[in-house]
Amino acid sequence: MQMLPLFTFAASQLWLQVVLFVAGIVIVLWGADRLTDGAVGLAERMGVPQIVIGLTIVSIGTSMPEFFVSLMSAINGTPDLAVGNVVGSNIFNTALIVGVAAMICPIHILPATVKKDMPFTIIASVVLLVMCFDSSISRIDALLLFAMFGMFMYITLKGARANFGQGSDGGSVKKRPMAVSRSVAFLVVGLACLVLGSNVFVDNASAIAANLGMSEALIGLTIVACGTSLPELATTVVAARRGNSGIAIGNVLGSNVFNILMILGLTGLISPMDIQGITSVDLGALLLSIVVLWLFSFTKYRVERWEGALLTTGFLGYMAYLVSQAA
Repeated sequence: MQMLPLFTFAASQLWLQVVLFVAGIVIVLWGADRLTDGAVGLAERMGVPQIVIGLTIVSIGTSMPEFFVSLMSAINGTPDLAVGNVVGSNIFNTALIVGVAAMICPIHILPATVKKDMPFTIIASVVLLVMCFDSSISRIDALLLFAMFGMFMYITLKGARANFGQGSDGGSVKKRPMAVSRSVAFLVVGLACLVLGSNVFVDNASAIAANLGMSEALIGLTIVACGTSLPELATTVVAARRGNSGIAIGNVLGSNVFNILMILGLTGLISPMDIQGITSVDLGALLLSIVVLWLFSFTKYRVERWEGALLTTGFLGYMAYLVSQAA
């Protein structure tokens, strides 16, 4: 049974829906930045090592737009938008973001990333594909996803503690921490913006889809997915321009795991989802993109410019396919 919202932020006219849709993106991204800044500030005050902050708080913070958009979509009775957002975001992260970064500067990848993080991302993608065979994500499915996320975080934090103290990157942050009151204020304001912005975003995305005759799944796989992945895109491009694009790939992989296991896990526990618009082609593109990236990385522990161009071309081809199917 679908839950109906008490009220809607969707406008009645198409042009105003588009304006509010963009405004929702801006509010969500700004809120994610404030939430991340506040969380990092508190972690620094608590003396948490910088490597742990990067592996947990920052990566989770950049995935907050996907989380809140998917959560509100499921609660408001648009599960195709929720799952499409996650699937589309992961394809966007793996194919376009990594592809563009590699074209700017070849990406050097740590052997541990190739041997541990990428295979775990592939496993998470396979599990999601299998769960979607019956066009639904039940609470049992969601519980399994959430348990896998807990295992991933345990392994990641255990590895971080094992490497703690072996280099400057593992030490505590040395700059002056943000004041506690300011950190808490950033957390509260960021959370409020994420809730408000995601509601505005989802309501108007659904209204636009209805007015243009587009399915919620298509909107989720394309516009919503690209919009909520802007934090990862900005971070990766900046890192690539500075010649440090290899650092960003860990955030991309962590975001992909978080999107599938934590976002769909927690969302499915709150509101089980019946999905109809996500096809085997979409899930196949999700799995293929990460497998291709893993194969590229496995050879020389780097992604060359031509490989980045191939990933980007594959993403553009997938987008063209979605548009052609909607025509």
